[in-house]
Amino acid sequence: MAGEQSRPAAVEIVLYEKDPATKIATITLDRADELNAMTIDAQHRYADLVRHANFDDDVKVLVIRANGPNLGSGADLPELMDIMSKRIDITVKHLVFVLEDDDVPNPPAVTYRFRALNVQFYTVPAAGMRSLSDFLEVSILEVRGYCYGWHFYQAADADIVLASEGALFGHAAFRYAGFAARQWQWCTMMGIRRFMEMVFTGRPFSAKEMYDCGFVNAVVPFDELEAMTEKYALACSRSRPTDTVFAQKTFFEIYKQHQGEYMGSILAGMLESMGRQLRPDPVAHELDREALERRMTDWVRQNDERFPPDWRLSQRGRSSE
Repeated sequence: MAGEQSRPAAVEIVLYEKDPATKIATITLDRADELNAMTIDAQHRYADLVRHANFDDDVKVLVIRANGPNLGSGADLPELMDIMSKRIDITVKHLVFVLEDDDVPNPPAVTYRFRALNVQFYTVPAAGMRSLSDFLEVSILEVRGYCYGWHFYQAADADIVLASEGALFGHAAFRYAGFAARQWQWCTMMGIRRFMEMVFTGRPFSAKEMYDCGFVNAVVPFDELEAMTEKYALACSRSRPTDTVFAQKTFFEIYKQHQGEYMGSILAGMLESMGRQLRPDPVAHELDREALERRMTDWVRQNDERFPPDWRLSQRGRSSE
């Protein structure tokens, strides 16, 4: 697996620009050759940029998009596996804290805290997970291709989600772990019955399916997506004053917390932290040390081929049969 030093710097993965004239800021993910996989440092930078935009009087609308044919496939899995298997030596600043001189070691691998700190940080806004939940202006997510894992978290929290035809939504964790940190919010935004189907089958949902269950605001052809995003962003930026938008978002945040959004994130994190206590089936594909020692791409493809072609996570696998 790739070592930590071979990964690009966060500033190269997460780009930021703003237009004070329109009060529209844009975060662009720029790692298309790796399906815009997010390193932990990139997640921290994303969180910092969202937090910065929240206080910037020149920003009323934040657009999150990506270069390339996909929004993203989630976290940088090789990096996460390196951490979980102790192949790279990290300190806690890589998980939640971003103090450059913080050299506190990660807890020992045999402790509950080791796994918990690695998975429960998905409930922390500072780590780029719930950042859009705390963003009190208008957020718009532009989805093309894959919207998996970490990127699917952003779709649950964004105010407006626009998708291209052919986009796929889901999380590989439903097939490889069984849990993911933001399940409560997905239940709320998708509806519990459709989300239960996604969890139990592990299959990704199409943009149309997500539109039909009210998760996506609009679905357009791929080459019309950027224009549609601009249309929504300009309309939101020209609507009520920023202070009014802040008050509107406060209302929606109260509504989400009344439904238990943050409590649900914590509960899901606790379930994930106990994953090693769950006995695997003899024929199950487990993300364990044996899998880590094999070539990850081949291992994932082999598991994907066990499912019907139209339910596979890989675009290539879906089109091969």
